[in-house]
Amino acid sequence: QVHLVESGGGLVQAGGSLRLSCAASGLTFNNYAMGWFRQAPGKEREVVAANNWNGGRTYYADSVKGRFTISRDNAKNTVYLQMNTLKPEDKAVYYCAAARSGSYSYTGRTTEEYDYWGQGTQVTVSS
Repeated sequence: QVHLVESGGGLVQAGGSLRLSCAASGLTFNNYAMGWFRQAPGKEREVVAANNWNGGRTYYADSVKGRFTISRDNAKNTVYLQMNTLKPEDKAVYYCAAARSGSYSYTGRTTEEYDYWGQGTQVTVSS
């Protein structure tokens, strides 16, 4: 059984930083691209960042480019999202997700591409 467990969310002031972690179990981690998504109240879930099976390829939404960094440690079956210069509009529930890799450079960018999801972690940014 696959489990993705996020941690690291919380309350931070605008301009601050948080580091999210997502620990995976029950799957062969380096066979999967990993992504971070977020969902704010009343809005659709959107991709924030994704990386390919070894982290050599990354994708970022325009809204977070230059502020967020996705990385992974395949030895620890963990993917990270370093979030810097946080803004109030970054407030959302953040989810990690795993997508079976179809190619070396594959990074999934839509919710439909992902096979497994975590339960989410709340990020709140105060102004």
